[in-house]
Amino acid sequence: MKKSLTMNGYWLRFWSLVTGLGMTIASYLTIDHFFKANFPETIFTGSFCDISSFFNCNSSAYSSIAHFQGVPLGYWGLVLGLLVMLGAFLPSPRLEKVNKLLSLPNALGVLVLFFYSVFYLKSLCLLCSGYYLFSLINFYLFWKFGLPSEPRGLLGFFLDLIFGSIKPLIVIGAMTIMGAWGFHLFYQAKTDAQSGGVAMKVVKEFYSLQPVKEPSFISPYWTAKATAEFDQAPIRIIEYADFLCPDCLFLFHQLERIKKEYEGKINIAFQFFPLEAKCNDVVDKDKHPGACDLACMAAYSPDKFLPIHDELFRNFEKAKDPVWRQQLARRYGVEKALTDEKTRELVKKIIETGKEYEKTSDRFPYGIRSTPTMIINNRMIIGTLPYAHLKAIIDSLLSEAERPVSGESRFLENWVDTSKLKK
Repeated sequence: MKKSLTMNGYWLRFWSLVTGLGMTIASYLTIDHFFKANFPETIFTGSFCDISSFFNCNSSAYSSIAHFQGVPLGYWGLVLGLLVMLGAFLPSPRLEKVNKLLSLPNALGVLVLFFYSVFYLKSLCLLCSGYYLFSLINFYLFWKFGLPSEPRGLLGFFLDLIFGSIKPLIVIGAMTIMGAWGFHLFYQAKTDAQSGGVAMKVVKEFYSLQPVKEPSFISPYWTAKATAEFDQAPIRIIEYADFLCPDCLFLFHQLERIKKEYEGKINIAFQFFPLEAKCNDVVDKDKHPGACDLACMAAYSPDKFLPIHDELFRNFEKAKDPVWRQQLARRYGVEKALTDEKTRELVKKIIETGKEYEKTSDRFPYGIRSTPTMIINNRMIIGTLPYAHLKAIIDSLLSEAERPVSGESRFLENWVDTSKLKK
């Protein structure tokens, strides 16, 4: 009996179906997460997979290769997964050879993506990892048990698998491109909606939030200053952040744009909140080792705070390296920051203000318990927002369009977590 994965018995076909199903489900979930992270429909919805700075699906969702012209990377995996499932349900020699051929570049692709995520993005998406795992199993099954090429060897690979699959690949390619065009149009519609109806909905939800007080001690470290007194500016943002938090990196880029567009109208106070138990007892584990040291280094000399702040976020990956941090301290002359008691007490005083807010989750004892958390004109936002949403809120505040809305909420939580700013 000729070797075959899908046409000889049910067990091998079953396992092929399982891998195809796994690839399909993982791809669907990554596509769904991509659109939810990039285009949240409401500011009260959180996103999946904020386990740690490493196990973080959002870094992948906002990376430079997350999509091409609005077509998410997961779409191509979805097509491959469906083809494998089709080959298990309706086995045929030609479809099995097509799937065997496609499994090779797919396996190479997932290995490249894995190393890109781990070594460049410094994070790993669990949804993507599911697709990686099923893809590699799928590759093994097809190249271990799939129909062999005839003749054998490299010549057979080109004659039978490649040239023999041209016609079905053309048909599959044409259908895939049609589906990709649909995703492109959907992406454009989503993009347009962010500055239209969705943005207006976000503004309404923002005004439904119950006002909160400002912290008893506002950090003297500001990243934008329009007035001498903090509460004199029309837009006031208190930013609880961590220099090693990928979500804070995304917010940094957002606020850079905001500061330029609303120069002279906005005050932004940077409240140190490193997610490291070394200096923050709200944290039950060290999510970002080294964050406390960076906070002290930035706080040591007020006139050097802003350049250190900017350099840390612009060298986000390097800042995780203790050696690079030591070099940074020497370059700015803040080597004594880690042993200076006055600096440590000031950073601790700023951190402690997070305990002043009513808890927003039963999992955490205090209101400020994660980064980034913003208080914009006395309303709390846990997480970040797409730029269009943040801009809509600020425009509304500047136009003095604030109106009380029934059904007030205590806080707003929406995560757009990333280590890459999506252009």
